[in-house]
Amino acid sequence: MKAQKCRNHYELMADYNHWMNQKLYAICADIPDHQRRKDVGAFFQSIHGTLNHLLFGDRIWLGRFVGQPFTAKIGELLYADFDELRQQQEISDRQIVEWSRQLSDEWLSQPFSYVSSVAQTTIELPAWILVSHMFNHQTHHRGQLTTVLHQLGYDPGVTDIPWLPELNVKSSKP
Repeated sequence: MKAQKCRNHYELMADYNHWMNQKLYAICADIPDHQRRKDVGAFFQSIHGTLNHLLFGDRIWLGRFVGQPFTAKIGELLYADFDELRQQQEISDRQIVEWSRQLSDEWLSQPFSYVSSVAQTTIELPAWILVSHMFNHQTHHRGQLTTVLHQLGYDPGVTDIPWLPELNVKSSKP
């Protein structure tokens, strides 16, 4: 097997996040704007609302981790224009990928405190748990998005980590 680009779990998750966001934005770009904005009963109402929340989550967590707080409120529309939202998600994805390459075992094992914007309370946990949560949050909401896309007749294709392009999957049928 070829040597892998990803050297740890967090780098893998950052690369997976970037890949999936690129795939989903490519599909969503083909959906008319009025349909992307239609309330379909998703947790953040629409496709656009869900994409907006994904970016919000990425920015609030990365901001906490790097000491540059992101001050938007949950549910706040960050970018009304789809193309601008897509461009900003790409920027954030690349920042997360680069940041993941710099993580150390020492930093990950340290306690990390933040003020929850949901519970309005200070939470302290080892950093590795909160970094894992950031990536889980992304996967959770992309799962909601792929459900909505399927319901609308759009196929996001394979979404499993083993098909991440950098992993160069070699498969054969038994």
